[in-house]
Amino acid sequence: MIKKMFIAVLAMGFLATSCSNDDDNTPTTANLTLELDGLEALGNGYVYEGWIIVNGAPISTGTFTSVTFPQSFTVDATQLANATDFVLSIEPAGETGVEAATPAKTKLLAGGFSGSTANVNTGIVGDFSNATGKYILATPTDNDDTNESSGVWFLDNTNAPPPVAGLDLPTLEEGWKYEGWAVINGTPISTGTFTKVAATDDAAPFSGSVALPTPNGADGFFPGEDFLENAPNGVTFPTDLKGATIVISIEPSPDDNPAPFTLKPLAHVVPANAADHTVISMGTGPVVALSGKVTR
Repeated sequence: MIKKMFIAVLAMGFLATSCSNDDDNTPTTANLTLELDGLEALGNGYVYEGWIIVNGAPISTGTFTSVTFPQSFTVDATQLANATDFVLSIEPAGETGVEAATPAKTKLLAGGFSGSTANVNTGIVGDFSNATGKYILATPTDNDDTNESSGVWFLDNTNAPPPVAGLDLPTLEEGWKYEGWAVINGTPISTGTFTKVAATDDAAPFSGSVALPTPNGADGFFPGEDFLENAPNGVTFPTDLKGATIVISIEPSPDDNPAPFTLKPLAHVVPANAADHTVISMGTGPVVALSGKVTR
């Protein structure tokens, strides 16, 4: 009898140990895999960072700079299983403290998990599928009417005066700005960043000294630029924009990359026979939206 009881106690101990070992072997981490299309490298001062949303709170899944995919990240298994959404943001490199634990305003991709997969896209930035644009060639910042093809302004003067906005774009959230570009002989040159389509943009480094008119009152003129002064290396001002490509991009703000960002909802090659001071319509740009898949 005593022998049987001893064997029974040993068996119970073995089972308890086995159960304990089973518990100890439960994985505490899991892989999160990103397969994102169309991302481009950022400037040296910025990184991409993934976030899972758990009970409404963001938890970082890690930063990266390479835009070669797929990429996998090791995260807490319980948190990943409970995540409802995935968000990709653009962050200053080397953040610490509260900033490191909180996504920046520049959220680029987002999507909710359905089972093991989240399909993400740039809807969090805006819907640019219906964006339209018009522009004219003109140089209102000098008194020389022989170089009118050396400036581009995003306005519609069909029924002027007064001219009206040439761009129809969704309002961006904080962390993003629009930027105009003229690609001249392969070199992208900024016309300035802006958030309002019926207001003077943020800079005029190449324009002349004549003040712009103010058809929009306190908001001034319209986005655009005269290419008259301070030409970048390899480019001569004044120039002739016929044959150049005019682009509207969406840029993270702040941004330390002098090149256009990935999202370019509007673009157009200026026709060889384009007339000055005449409205020209833009077309759909090369990248209207980004998308991807996140797997847990």
